[in-house]
Amino acid sequence: MKIEVKIDPSCGEPKILLITNKMTDEVSGVLKKLSGEAPPVIAGFRGDTLEILEQQDIFRVFASAGKVIAETPRGDFLLRQRLYELEERLDKSAFVRISNSEIINLKKVRGFDLSFTGTICVTLSNGTVTYVSRRYVTKIKQVLGI
Repeated sequence: MKIEVKIDPSCGEPKILLITNKMTDEVSGVLKKLSGEAPPVIAGFRGDTLEILEQQDIFRVFASAGKVIAETPRGDFLLRQRLYELEERLDKSAFVRISNSEIINLKKVRGFDLSFTGTICVTLSNGTVTYVSRRYVTKIKQVLGI
């Protein structure tokens, strides 16, 4: 990405102009940083303790036994939002839904095994193995560009 700064004494207020041929993740990231949007806070509970979870630390968010859980390097945390609410709050360039009950962090994926017929096996960097449901296989292939 080329960056150019032009000093103009007649300019009253700083102005940023971004010229591109198409919208990309890189351009979206720059816009997000320039607009000052902070990623929404994700609050996780472990017992009576509330901890703020950094999005980049979350391996996956999943529903189990009617509860929503975030898996992180520091352990599992109970979340008080529903999966669809978290899907809206999580960074769309990093997180993708792989089933009705699970969202994964693509930046924490070690590999995808496409040898299973009708589904995809996902191995996360912490060793967790999970599966893309048939309903979401097409979406995952689009995200991966395959």
